[in-house]
Amino acid sequence: MANVVVVGAQWGDEGKGKVTDLLSRSADVVVRYQGGVNAGHTVVVNDTTFKLHLIPSGILYPETECIIGSGTVIDPTVLIEELDRLESLNVSTERLMIAQTAHVTMPYHRLIDQAAEERRGERKIGTTGRGIGPTYADKSERTSLRVVDFIDDPEGIRDKLTWTINYKNVLLEKLYNLPPLDANEVIEQYLEYAKRLRRHVVDSSLKIYEAVRTKRNILFEGAQGTLLDLDHGTYPYVTSSNPVAGGACVGAGVGPTTIDRVIGVAKAYTTRVGEGPFPTELPGDLGELLGDRGAEFGTTTGRRRRCGWFDAAIGRYAVRINGLDCLAITKLDVLDTLDEIKVCVAYEVDGQRQEHFPTSNRTLARCKPIYETLPGWKQSTENCRTLEDLPDAALDYLKFLAELMKVPIAIISLGASRDQTIIVEDPIHGPKRALLDANGRPVKRGHH
Repeated sequence: MANVVVVGAQWGDEGKGKVTDLLSRSADVVVRYQGGVNAGHTVVVNDTTFKLHLIPSGILYPETECIIGSGTVIDPTVLIEELDRLESLNVSTERLMIAQTAHVTMPYHRLIDQAAEERRGERKIGTTGRGIGPTYADKSERTSLRVVDFIDDPEGIRDKLTWTINYKNVLLEKLYNLPPLDANEVIEQYLEYAKRLRRHVVDSSLKIYEAVRTKRNILFEGAQGTLLDLDHGTYPYVTSSNPVAGGACVGAGVGPTTIDRVIGVAKAYTTRVGEGPFPTELPGDLGELLGDRGAEFGTTTGRRRRCGWFDAAIGRYAVRINGLDCLAITKLDVLDTLDEIKVCVAYEVDGQRQEHFPTSNRTLARCKPIYETLPGWKQSTENCRTLEDLPDAALDYLKFLAELMKVPIAIISLGASRDQTIIVEDPIHGPKRALLDANGRPVKRGHH
């Protein structure tokens, strides 16, 4: 039995959906522990693309139980659309469970999110406009509504929502010059949502505890990435929750001794969506090439992602903040056509070498990357299925990344499909062993 957290090791969009999907085949339970519909996980199975925002990727395995945990914020409109979409593709959603204590995103959250971002102008954060920040803000102010409120007290919720919507309407009209919401219309709509979702609602912490007690394999799935964490990311250009591994305990409702391993997911290069400093960003043709080959468009927003070289300072920071045991490197194939590949090994800040990722955005904006250059392999890797299939230069590149971050690489993704993957070690069942031996050659023990 092993309980594993999957966390993004960069600015999100690292390919966590595919990695979670792969690991879900060894998991009995998959738990989504934070975020909301601002997340977008894409999984490709037999030429069918599944785009999931709230439902854990494990839903694609019929025997796997999936739990949307307490730390998430739930937009029932999107959740029901996802349920309908999955059912239309003959994917059963019977084993989906929703935490009673998860907070609910309301229409006024979305409107306020979009209006506030527009009002910020040049100071905009880059929010998805899906109402996530305002929902978490209301949660902190203790004025938010939870799933259980709609299930246990549908009559009492009318009074609460009538007062809340009238209050939010003042903000919408006076501050943002928007038309008011019709309280009765919103209430009736959400009570219908509650009827639809009722059968999925459970005490999620108890369900997870029972799974731990009976020694079932649990996979904890985060959204976004380490550098978007509210406390440890590049604030204020962050999300409103804690995607880091520590957030799994709070968002799922388990103690830290429950967690056995943490796997970090990182692209073979770096991307960022929205605003904020990005030391290794590649403007011009090369950045465009990576974006085109990597299909770097947001699953949730459709926005083009900024692209740059791999940043080992970010990688080391992710290892430290999350306590990473191993890494999954995704989109290695995107680099196949390059003559040479650069890796940022440290920064130069005001004439001084700096190994560690700074906590200040002002300092980060002054960071100049110090690069080491490696030869490209100039051949396709998308059909490689074992370490031995990879070109020597690609193996050297992976070895270099592992050495820089001092953690082994367990999974290598070479495309969007499930089968375009090399699993060196299964992080749920496999022992913690190095990817490459001391001479930089693959450890020969086969492929799962």
